Amino acid sequence: MSGAQEARAIWFTAPGRVETQSEVVPAPGPGEVRVRAIRSAISHGTESKVLQGRINPALPLDLPTLRGSYGFPIKYGYASVGRVVDVGADVDLVPGDLIFALHPHQTRFVVPERLVVRLGHDVDPDVAVFLANLETAVTVTQDAQPRLGERVVIFGQGVVGLLILQLLRRTGVGKLIVVDPLRARRALAEHLGADLALTPTDDLAGQIHDFTDGVGADVVVESSGYPGALNQAIDAVAFGGSVVVSSWYGREPVALDLGGAFHRRRIHLISSQVSSIDPVLQPRWTPARRLALARDLLSSLTLGPLITQRIPFSCAAEAYTLIAQRPGETIQVVLTYPDEENGV
Repeated sequence: MSGAQEARAIWFTAPGRVETQSEVVPAPGPGEVRVRAIRSAISHGTESKVLQGRINPALPLDLPTLRGSYGFPIKYGYASVGRVVDVGADVDLVPGDLIFALHPHQTRFVVPERLVVRLGHDVDPDVAVFLANLETAVTVTQDAQPRLGERVVIFGQGVVGLLILQLLRRTGVGKLIVVDPLRARRALAEHLGADLALTPTDDLAGQIHDFTDGVGADVVVESSGYPGALNQAIDAVAFGGSVVVSSWYGREPVALDLGGAFHRRRIHLISSQVSSIDPVLQPRWTPARRLALARDLLSSLTLGPLITQRIPFSCAAEAYTLIAQRPGETIQVVLTYPDEENGV
């Protein structure tokens, strides 16, 4: 299968505008592999912010596979599963290998072998699309440093929040409370082990304190993506507790009330981001070790129910419209790539 091939990719060409464009994919060079996509997962929170133009246009792109800029046009996405179709010299992967790549939504692409993760032949591609978000959830769980018997609150039960919920349940925390405005997400969270699922009402902090014997949460994880949730997280945490912020707010301002509960309760505010590892864990923990853990967890977590829609790649624009207009019906939208869409 040598020589250049045609592919199609999803581009955001202006705020709210999704287009499918043709691209030429060259033959893989030394150290490179060419991949035929099978599935890719849309990141509802991050990609929605990018698509709506809610990211600073001057912010550099943080993945080598991305193209364009946040000022548009931009080719964006980071959860693609596919099969290797041909390889360049000095490559260990072979045609037919199932892989995961931090790559935008595209039918075929060429990437350096070092940027892909080999998956077992028995791994379900639907499950594999969660690898990037699962690595993020591992990072957040490590940053939260939960202790046996502690009470933990998670704001936001999108994909990352639901993954954090499952990982925290494994750590032996005492009570797990989740907060989300969407009924379907709260119901799934309870199915996955949440002890209490709440809506973000005015009396939210009071409800959390009541459920924790008047003390408040030992740890609060803010993964909702909504700036207003951070003040609610601070109000919900106990004296000396920690608020771990994994949300990316983009250009949205965050107005914090630091003159009350935050100041008097000696609250720890922690930023969690998957691009780095807590210095306390280094050098024992490396990105490779963390990624290997996430890959191993794919087979032991409940991931299938998180997929609410599978939509053909050719209907990608409809997928983004669905996410924007009917969020109550979506948790994880996955794009599928039938063979005919790949030109094979």
